[in-house]
Amino acid sequence: MNELFGFLLKHSKWFVFTFFVVISCMLLFKGDPYRQHIYITSAGRLASTAYKSANNVTSYFNLHEINDDLNRRNAELQAEIVRLQEAIDVLKEEYCTDTLVVDSGVNHFDFIVAHVINNSIARPFNYITINKGARDGIRPELGVIDRNGVVGIVSNVGPTSARVISLLNPHFRLSCKIKRSDYFGSLVWDGENPGEALLEELPRHTVFEIGDTIVTSGYSAVFPAGLPVGVVMENTTDQSQNFFTLRIRLMADFTTLGNVQVVVDHKADELRALQAGEENDSKKNPFGN
Repeated sequence: MNELFGFLLKHSKWFVFTFFVVISCMLLFKGDPYRQHIYITSAGRLASTAYKSANNVTSYFNLHEINDDLNRRNAELQAEIVRLQEAIDVLKEEYCTDTLVVDSGVNHFDFIVAHVINNSIARPFNYITINKGARDGIRPELGVIDRNGVVGIVSNVGPTSARVISLLNPHFRLSCKIKRSDYFGSLVWDGENPGEALLEELPRHTVFEIGDTIVTSGYSAVFPAGLPVGVVMENTTDQSQNFFTLRIRLMADFTTLGNVQVVVDHKADELRALQAGEENDSKKNPFGN
């Protein structure tokens, strides 16, 4: 209590000054409508500025939640696009039959939103680390994409994080095709530019143009068909080669990776088991007899 009285006495001059300023303002604006108008207008402007500043601060701290919500919605839309594309393919196949079968298990893809916490682009073999792991449903051999295109494939998984083999890694080869054709090849990074890669082993009779879109072929248990990968830049094929090699500009910007989506194919294990069985059968009876 003594400290409080000491504080009041020490600053009593300022309290008295503030009191008289308030009284003076009240007397100044009380009997004059013009001054009252100026006071109200000025006070409104100050209040508006204060509200805007407070709203900006609040919005800044809410950006993380807003961004997470947008990414979740984006993942849901991506899954819906994949389901619709597969439904369209089924309709195309069944269009000429007597019975249309629309439900062909097209709901087996899900997308898990994750954030990149480490990324390399200048090494010979590049990797990415994300902040989701086994506890979140991540497991090895799941594909990873961002809002623009394919990013990589999960290699190692921990409880709360996972390591991804980047598309900028020569160990990672991706089956791709030109969007407007069914001819496919193998996409691989040549170790030069982090924004470019090579699409190899395209049949020599493939028809393409500069600017054509390259998408995933769907011939694996990792990525669904039709996911964007890049755009054709140039033909680097030597005339003596039997296959085309195209230089591709990648759609995913690896220098600014932030949020990504992990592609979960619930039928992947079944597909791998079937493929493994076929390989074993071919080894036992290589002539198919």
